[in-house]
Amino acid sequence: MTDSITPAVQDYLKAIHSLGGAEHMVTPVEIALRLKVKAPSVTGMLKRLETAGLIDYGVGQGAQLTDTGIGQARRVIRRHRLVELFLTRVLGLDWSEVDAEADALEHAISPRLELAIAAHLGEPLEDPHGHLIPTAKGHLQKRDLKPLHHFRAGQRVVIREAQDDNPARLRHWQTMGLVPGAIVHFNSYQELDDIFNLQLGDKSIHVGSEGLAGLRGEVAIS
Repeated sequence: MTDSITPAVQDYLKAIHSLGGAEHMVTPVEIALRLKVKAPSVTGMLKRLETAGLIDYGVGQGAQLTDTGIGQARRVIRRHRLVELFLTRVLGLDWSEVDAEADALEHAISPRLELAIAAHLGEPLEDPHGHLIPTAKGHLQKRDLKPLHHFRAGQRVVIREAQDDNPARLRHWQTMGLVPGAIVHFNSYQELDDIFNLQLGDKSIHVGSEGLAGLRGEVAIS
């Protein structure tokens, strides 16, 4: 089993997990789009993952992670998110820079180094983008979050997560203050123009649905 967990396998497991593959089937097309690869190569890898006992795979249905696959996926997700936090908190890199760096480093980290990084950071719960970090035992808490552009006027929302794969968008959100932990009040929504008016502290922000895409949150408890 250990020999089958190559960096390519880790990338597939992480992608399937991010698409919801711990709970339901995800299609080869979804996986191909997430990994930016061609569909035929996905089919071959899924058969390999099935043989290794990492997924349940049905032709025409898709793939779902087995318990073993979930454990392996969360192991690499944990390392990725720990590295992101280490790079921002310790080395001072901007949150827009660390996803690509963590993609490269996550495959090279030994269990011993993973433990050392986690201990140095104080066993953190979230990465710089607000995503929960799986525990060393592979537990990952579930949160009921909604895309920010699904909220409407009158709602007070705390931002919890920011999608981390678009550096320009991350920098733009940071400039506006739309970062995890920020509380925004939805003043109004102009449906015809698709423009939200948000209040963030003493600042008024006008932004469309596309500008909020990738941010997730929940109603703030007063």
